[in-house]
Amino acid sequence: MLRMIKHNFIDRSKETIIPLYKSLVRPHLEYCCQIWRSYYKKDIKLIEGEQRRATKLVAGMQDFNYNDKLKMLGLQRLEERRMRSDLIETFKIVNRKYDINPEFFSAR
Repeated sequence: MLRMIKHNFIDRSKETIIPLYKSLVRPHLEYCCQIWRSYYKKDIKLIEGEQRRATKLVAGMQDFNYNDKLKMLGLQRLEERRMRSDLIETFKIVNRKYDINPEFFSAR
């Protein structure tokens, strides 16, 4: 998807690239992150690398490091987003927003 954006869009402004990234690329990177949690550093680095490549597409961002690019573009690291979604799911389970048998979580 990122390659498609790179090859089909001439305008590399923040206003063009970031909405395309958020709607076309990031959903693929975050799909089922509550079920499949990447713990290996190599997997985390691989997934984060896709976002890093997306930030490189934005015009005028070549001279900044990755963390500065994220701040300027209003993005978070994907690891932080996964942590947030884990906390949301935990909140829903604890507050019984799902119909889950509590015995699955009790200490035996």
